[in-house]
Amino acid sequence: MGRNADAIAEGVSIAAAAARLTVRNRILVDTIARNEPFDPERVAPLARETLLALAAEQEAAAELTRKLRKKAWGKYSDPGSTHDYRDRDTRNLRRRQRQYTGVAKVLRERADDVEAVRELVADAREAAWGDVESNLQRRLVAEGARPDLEPDYAKMRAARMQALRLVDLPRLAAHRRRVDPPAMGDVQDPEDVAAALDSPPTES
Repeated sequence: MGRNADAIAEGVSIAAAAARLTVRNRILVDTIARNEPFDPERVAPLARETLLALAAEQEAAAELTRKLRKKAWGKYSDPGSTHDYRDRDTRNLRRRQRQYTGVAKVLRERADDVEAVRELVADAREAAWGDVESNLQRRLVAEGARPDLEPDYAKMRAARMQALRLVDLPRLAAHRRRVDPPAMGDVQDPEDVAAALDSPPTES
């Protein structure tokens, strides 16, 4: 491939990564925050809209570059700033304009390609599952600690209890209030719950 084709391929790769991130975030919100089942057909329109939006950004960049090139033509004085282009910059500006236009063309072609949209959704789903899997593994490592396997268990237990007291229990209490507002006197104070969890069990 030539220099221009290489630049277009790189731009498409960057745009595809941005599209995958956007679709991945939507999948995470729908399936975790909203507790909805994953449906590729429901996500596909978002994937297509994301590709079209990125293509529009590239076209806007191409148009801006065209205007800068036109403004720079015939100017031979010293530039006043980094983006104060001169006649000697017109060749590079023309090349950048072609590259922006080329990236936009590929993105629009992908947006109109059903298989390309499906592939984007599948890649985003895989990325979303990778995030969930990594978070679960980290949680299992932290919550699966045992005194006989962890030499620093006693030292880290204090930190875990503090995190439970300051973060997890208040968050749980707030969630309970939103989901199921209790009657007066039914809510336990997070500090009382933490103290109960932190105290050793009593023998009956």
